[in-house]
Amino acid sequence: MEMVGQGGEELEFCFERLVMGGDGRGGMDGGGVGVITEWKDVPMELLLRIVALVDDRTVIMASGVCSGWRDAICLGLTHLSLSWCKNNMNNLVLSLAPKFTKLQALTLRQDKPQLEDKAVEIIANYCHDLQDLDLSKSFKLSDSSLYALAHGCPNLTKLNISGCTAFSDAALAHLTSFCRKLKILNLCGCGKAASNRALQAIGRNCSQLQSLNLGWCEDVSDAGVMSLAYGCPDLRALDLCGCVRITDESVIALANRCLHLRSLGLYFCQNITDKAMYSLAQSRVKNKHEMWESMKSRYSEEGLMNLNISQCTALTPPAVQAVCDSFPALHTCPGRHSLIISGCLSLTSVHCACGVQAHRTASQLSHPAH
Repeated sequence: MEMVGQGGEELEFCFERLVMGGDGRGGMDGGGVGVITEWKDVPMELLLRIVALVDDRTVIMASGVCSGWRDAICLGLTHLSLSWCKNNMNNLVLSLAPKFTKLQALTLRQDKPQLEDKAVEIIANYCHDLQDLDLSKSFKLSDSSLYALAHGCPNLTKLNISGCTAFSDAALAHLTSFCRKLKILNLCGCGKAASNRALQAIGRNCSQLQSLNLGWCEDVSDAGVMSLAYGCPDLRALDLCGCVRITDESVIALANRCLHLRSLGLYFCQNITDKAMYSLAQSRVKNKHEMWESMKSRYSEEGLMNLNISQCTALTPPAVQAVCDSFPALHTCPGRHSLIISGCLSLTSVHCACGVQAHRTASQLSHPAH
């Protein structure tokens, strides 16, 4: 059996590895199979095992070998990335989406904009099981794509539309009213879509949301963030970097309502003051009893594990130290930076628990007791 090209060579190698035992003697169990003389004779289960070993470009090539392979791959393929396609992604999606109807995860990240609304509409029309979709940097897409996804892919749990600058807040709000299972949403750079109106819709409709990236969405203010805090109590990661309009009120709401918050990005949020830091520190104390009562895991009890307050120049060392003391998983020590304070020269005295311990050890070594 021969296939031409690099993808064909990869398939032949995987075939020999699985069927011939890798040494040409035959047999997955050493006994040989003997009956496979043509590619079309490869059993579906074996074919899907072969497909799992090759890259997505080769999978697409394999689907064109014969009708049996096409049908098997179309029914068995659940994850696909076309990010390797640099020039013809739109046409490829138009061709493949009607065939790969069982897809659950699809990555269409682009270095240069290729995707158009028609491609996303085809995805929505055929891939109803889709749970994870990456459309990042799809500058050509309009609201039509979000409306199509809302009606065709209601099972989405993870959506990345970062850099999609043409989407409106009305279209995003409409999407959330149908895609209520969303857990991870990336809106970084979506300045038009990520408004307070859209965040209020997310708070109403997406109660399971765990991770949200709002980086550089400059129209976001306290009203939107507070809606998230009240509507998405399971929020674990929130990136507000560059959301210059938010104030302490946003952080206070998150501290009081989002008890599972593990990562918070406040880079360049220069309206944030000590009041916000103390609210985070105090929430740790207030939440301990509730977490014990609900028998949360040790991981849940760790609280904040990442905090970015770079360029938050109004903060003072005592307030930030209070946060660091309240959350042992926040580190300032080399190699473990999870409390990021770059650009805040006044905060250089803030140290995590292990940093303080290292300082004490060094002092004891340099000044031994007599």
